[in-house]
Amino acid sequence: MAPVQFGWALPRGARDPAGRESFVADVRAGFDLIVGHFDSAWMADHLQYDDADVLESWTTVAFLAAAHPAFRFGHAVLSQSFRNPALLAKMAATLQFLSGGRFILGIGAGWKEDEYRAYGYPFPPAGTRVDELEDALRIIQALWHDARPTVEGAHYQIHEAWFEPKPDPVPPIMIGAFKPHMLRLTARYADWWSVSWTGIDEYRKIVRACERACAEVGRDPATLRRTWYGGCVCAPTEAEIPALNTTHISPDNAFVGTPAQIVDKMRPFVDLGVDLFQLHCGGFPDLTTLHLLKTEVLPALNS
Repeated sequence: MAPVQFGWALPRGARDPAGRESFVADVRAGFDLIVGHFDSAWMADHLQYDDADVLESWTTVAFLAAAHPAFRFGHAVLSQSFRNPALLAKMAATLQFLSGGRFILGIGAGWKEDEYRAYGYPFPPAGTRVDELEDALRIIQALWHDARPTVEGAHYQIHEAWFEPKPDPVPPIMIGAFKPHMLRLTARYADWWSVSWTGIDEYRKIVRACERACAEVGRDPATLRRTWYGGCVCAPTEAEIPALNTTHISPDNAFVGTPAQIVDKMRPFVDLGVDLFQLHCGGFPDLTTLHLLKTEVLPALNS
């Protein structure tokens, strides 16, 4: 069994306007705490979320990848609608080149209708968004691998596109997927599979559906890396948890508890093949959750 790895799911921005001035320093302190223990960092791709601060995810990842060379970086996950897929392929290849091969392309079909409408993006039905994602994946793979590719998709096209330098190594593609159409796309195109904010009972059902999707396309499901993205609040005692749970993370679809309780809740996911947890840590800029994950939870899972 592969060792369990942790990735830090980065905050979208300062919790309130008063925290903006120290936000970059607070993030830097988090990285300094987990370097050598967590292997990666991840950014959600949103444009607005209620009335909270939301940083643009691609800019954030590029900035932080330059500042923290010990980590791999990716998005959990990009909305394919926000960026032309050929441009996205170029952006990914460029960051892969400049970072020395530390980029993972996490991508999905997009779901948050209010931000689409607010920022002027069309929001077609879910089936259309998934079909658009398939076009995007075909274009990205063609540009990364082929000489002057042409792809005539129903939604996106490229024509004898010159694309150098190609990414070396080619970044893993991680797709966020829950439902059958997306799971079939994951089975065909993904190297990694991400499920977010999901409890163990629901996760078991989704795993079975993913394995069926792999069987439909003739793929060994063991070749698809399984990752879990979502919230975590960890405190030394149960009495200290509420003070860290500033965003009201639910134990129904996230990890909330003491270090020993978090370990017990993660083990069933590990038994189902999850070897990377991308964790949004409650209480930030308080670093208690990150500290306990580093010093107690991760070592226990790998003991």
